[in-house]
Amino acid sequence: MPASSALTELDTFPRLLLNHAATRGDRPATREKDLGIWQTWTWSQVADEVRALACGLAAQGFKRGMNLAIIGDNRPRLYWTMAAVQALGGVPVPLYQDAVAEEMVYVLNDADVHFAVVEDQEQVDKLLEVRDRCPNLAHIVFDDPRGLRHYTQDFLHSFDGIQGMGRAQHEAHPDFFRSEVAEGRSEDVAVMVYTSGTTGKPKGVCLTHTALIAAARGGVEFDQLSADEDVLSYLPMAWIGDHLFSYCEWQYAGFTINCPESGDTVMTDLREIGPTFYFAPPRVFENLLTQVMIRMEDAGKLKRSAFHYFMDVARRCGAEILDGKPGIRLMDRLLYALGNVLIYGPLRNVLGMSRIRVAYTAGAAIGPDLFRFYRSIGINMKQLYGATETCAYVCLQPDGDIKLDSVGKPAPGVEVKIGENGEVLVRSAAMLKEYYKRPDATAESIDRDGYFHTGDAGIFDGDGHLKIIDRAKDVGKLANGALFAPNYVENKLKFFSHIKEAVAFGDRRDMVCAFINIDMSSIGNWAERRGIAYSGYTDLAGREEVCTLIQECVEKVNAELARDPVLCHSQVRRFLVLHKELDPDDDELTRTRKVRRGFIAEKYAVLIDALYTGKQNQFIETQVKFEDGRTGSISADLRIRDAAVYEPVAEAA
Repeated sequence: MPASSALTELDTFPRLLLNHAATRGDRPATREKDLGIWQTWTWSQVADEVRALACGLAAQGFKRGMNLAIIGDNRPRLYWTMAAVQALGGVPVPLYQDAVAEEMVYVLNDADVHFAVVEDQEQVDKLLEVRDRCPNLAHIVFDDPRGLRHYTQDFLHSFDGIQGMGRAQHEAHPDFFRSEVAEGRSEDVAVMVYTSGTTGKPKGVCLTHTALIAAARGGVEFDQLSADEDVLSYLPMAWIGDHLFSYCEWQYAGFTINCPESGDTVMTDLREIGPTFYFAPPRVFENLLTQVMIRMEDAGKLKRSAFHYFMDVARRCGAEILDGKPGIRLMDRLLYALGNVLIYGPLRNVLGMSRIRVAYTAGAAIGPDLFRFYRSIGINMKQLYGATETCAYVCLQPDGDIKLDSVGKPAPGVEVKIGENGEVLVRSAAMLKEYYKRPDATAESIDRDGYFHTGDAGIFDGDGHLKIIDRAKDVGKLANGALFAPNYVENKLKFFSHIKEAVAFGDRRDMVCAFINIDMSSIGNWAERRGIAYSGYTDLAGREEVCTLIQECVEKVNAELARDPVLCHSQVRRFLVLHKELDPDDDELTRTRKVRRGFIAEKYAVLIDALYTGKQNQFIETQVKFEDGRTGSISADLRIRDAAVYEPVAEAA
């Protein structure tokens, strides 16, 4: 195919980029807040930056088929790196920026990484620490030069330096870049994203341009996204959700992505940008709700009373008004309109969500109560369902047809069915090509009919909406034969602002017990207002008053579960507040903050035994890892509480 003809086929991301540069070259493509000022790059400027980087990498020896690691916070240059690598026929491999050096070794070696482009000195230092164990890693390129002036290793290069080489090469070989882009094929691997590794070592998921563009096209057309959207790009670049929304849909639709100044300024930057299209995992929405509740606890009595009154109105009819449903009483409509002026509108503004047309959440199940809260205040929040292997694209919720306990209907172009064992099976164009160097895992996950086995247990309701119960491997039964879905119970607990994390146990046991992590910001604020002194997390978590507060939350959840016809027997009978926060650095959570249930059960076996043998307290000493690589220990004598349970209102069928 001639080069000019190849470039007219918009079937790879570099070709999409060049098309945007040609058709909307002066429109904003990327923004970044630096030193308090928003910097803007147009599509034509982004294309020039990508070309300079690609030519510079080629001059350093990067070739078609090589893999390049990308490590850092959301930065325009790191997104551009993806396009530059793809233009050369290479594969970008984003890594979690908060991963410790030891975790990076596995991915760098498993992915055969030869080059790495990183954000700053912190990431450079991590790679220098482990480089002798990564024999293929030949070059490290850094974006931010601060602190690196005296680093003299010849394999270290500045981003500016590589681009300077690239511009010189472009002058000498002006057709090189376009010929490389023209050589790319839609079936080439566009990115390698590693799974979270909840049950074992992460696997490299190879996703092609065809698959990712199919997912981007489906999402953009489903929600009628345009080039006028503004998106805040702040989630880890190694997560498939960010890759779909901040890279694939950005490249497909041609809208603007905005990178915050830092992780600490995300909320401020969110309010300044006022995105029209927003995506966040449930944890972010939970944290936002926690901050709202903390602020209301600190508010005056009149304001607090007005907030709770109008939130009751919103819970009663807000979601239905948003969906345009009939049958809402005139008085409720009037009260909601007043609440919109006094409470909901200002609240959306404080959250930075005044301009949002569509807000999505995914990555983990979200509790119906949390979901209803956001929809009730007028935010068009919807769930999507997907996996790394399906480009985060399986089910979407249509406007006006939202169910709080479902993840929507199969997205356009996606076939979904339930296997004989209750597992959700998916077939579409937006699926992985393979697991990198794992033909065994690839064959195991995709059956002979081309369906990907998600590992999730789900059911379709009468309207064709998919409900995800839990991970298939986690769904079990209590000793009495009743269904037990731990994630469902955990999400109900985490709706309370005081509870940051929960881990429920009960499979093949006679009752459900739980570990609780308190939310330091929420509980700390609660304690300070009551004059309760504490020295840190362990001290606060062990306070009698805190245990009593958490018990009230647990018992409220039990009252709700008693009305659930399927999970009424999953009420939490005993619980304890853990002496430390569950942490990815301690291998208790994945980098996407999913609970590693099996690891926790093994690590804290003594606590589980204490819960189920009727003990009232249990001493434990736990080893922890610090960010600088050192280890230490935390010990405590944990109180175990018995929670009230309620007679099921409707017995399980």
